Amino acid sequence: MSKLSRRGFLKLGGAGVAAGAAAVAPGAALAKTENRNPGATTLPYPNKVVAKAKSLPHNKPVRFNYPDELSPCVVIRMGYAVPGGVGPKKDIVAYSTLCTHMGCPVSYDPSSRDFKCPCHFSVFDTEKEGQMVTGQATENLPKIRLEYDAKSDSVTAVGVDGLIFGRQANIL
Repeated sequence: MSKLSRRGFLKLGGAGVAAGAAAVAPGAALAKTENRNPGATTLPYPNKVVAKAKSLPHNKPVRFNYPDELSPCVVIRMGYAVPGGVGPKKDIVAYSTLCTHMGCPVSYDPSSRDFKCPCHFSVFDTEKEGQMVTGQATENLPKIRLEYDAKSDSVTAVGVDGLIFGRQANIL
């Protein structure tokens, strides 16, 4: 009788576990995901009216919370069309106000038209969909997806592009 080395045992054990998992996993996975879409990348964001377009001041942030009360955001009417803007002039945008680096509250600077983080000096461009310009942050500022209804002049938050700081998913 020959002795089985530890390496040989692990090879046999690993092969057996892999074969067993392959035989069981496909059926089990099908049963669990039959009624769901496992490849879905959209979350069930609530729709929230954040402002009337005509009432928004030019180049001044208006605060609101989205997608829940623990997530501070601002909506800004830039005064001219910007990428991703909504409204009659395509000039209304919204962003989370939590810096993507460490979650410090960013503030809007109307003279430079960007967000600045006072903690580690990151800067985010409002005219380029929250793009990170400089600083410690490595991700863009999360952009709140907006829709505009011309009949009611309502600007509605409908989703978030990017991950809000401190969360594994934007919907708690």
